[in-house]
Amino acid sequence: GTLETTDSAACYVATTTVEYAEDKVIQLLPDAFVSSSSMLRYPISDTNCIPVVAIDYFNGEGLPADRALNVMFNFRGWHAKQGAEVTRPSLDKLIAALKEEGVTKFGATGYCFGGLYTVDLAFENIIYTMRSILFKLAAPLLIDSCESDNLLFTAGAQARADEILDDGKLSPGYRPEYFPRCTHPPT
Repeated sequence: GTLETTDSAACYVATTTVEYAEDKVIQLLPDAFVSSSSMLRYPISDTNCIPVVAIDYFNGEGLPADRALNVMFNFRGWHAKQGAEVTRPSLDKLIAALKEEGVTKFGATGYCFGGLYTVDLAFENIIYTMRSILFKLAAPLLIDSCESDNLLFTAGAQARADEILDDGKLSPGYRPEYFPRCTHPPT
């Protein structure tokens, strides 16, 4: 893959060496530890035959990898500066640019911070997954959660996900993994 800079943000673009459908792309929506060097670790297999684009929607201001060792790092202060009004425009511009290049089908996978945008895009009918095929999944939906998450997946959001997806409503299943005594973000 290659690091590319668009008018929206730095992106890592992984393409396959075999022929692929140029109307499809998978967006990899990373966690807060994204950086140009970390994006180079995202692999792509020639068997996928779908390009993958990982975006740095933090515009070079992702969490420092050593922040857990730095007691002076102010996570709440950093997080307050990374709201949707700062990070979402880059993602929207990337989607618009990809559409201009002929992409009509979007898939996405999101991790931590990116998980929220993955769900947002699904319910905005931008990505090809969730809304149209959520209840037709071939594998169980796994959602990892913890006892204390005051940022993204609060206790109320966990309860709502269980209400919507549990009790056999989602075939072939919904598997919430709950980690007691854990916090998100890690302190």
